[in-house]
Amino acid sequence: MNSEIYITPATEADIPLLREMARATFYPTYRTILSPEQLDYMYDWMYSETSLQDQMREGHRFFIARDRATESPLGYVSIEPQGERLVHLQKIYVCPEQQGRHVGRALIERAFEEARCLFPDRHGRVELNVNRQNPALAFYQHMGMHIASSGDFDIGNGYFMNDYIMAIDF
Repeated sequence: MNSEIYITPATEADIPLLREMARATFYPTYRTILSPEQLDYMYDWMYSETSLQDQMREGHRFFIARDRATESPLGYVSIEPQGERLVHLQKIYVCPEQQGRHVGRALIERAFEEARCLFPDRHGRVELNVNRQNPALAFYQHMGMHIASSGDFDIGNGYFMNDYIMAIDF
């Protein structure tokens, strides 16, 4: 891992920081793919204080990457165990001004490490939903993930997530 970056588990006390990073990353990531109305709907759905609290209480594990020298937040990732052999990588975002520092690599490697720790005696899988137009597809493939399937997932209010399900087995 990049020695300039360290990653720690997030707690409910970190929710304001997660929301701040989400606002800084979510909109720039999807503004050319989704309508402003869908962006607002999805942001409120996934990143309201109540939603983040519920996610944490339901077993989602969030991790924050920080700069070792400045303590500045660089990005975050969250995973959710889903069954005996499956972990869903729910969120992974790097602050736009921090891209190119291998923060995404450090975060996804941490997610894979956490998944392996959940299933130390047996094989498992990490899955990730990725918008089919997201330029990060190449990054996920570079990290060893492959497109396992695709789907159009109804998220309410007339909106759909048009995603690939990417996976890596370990």
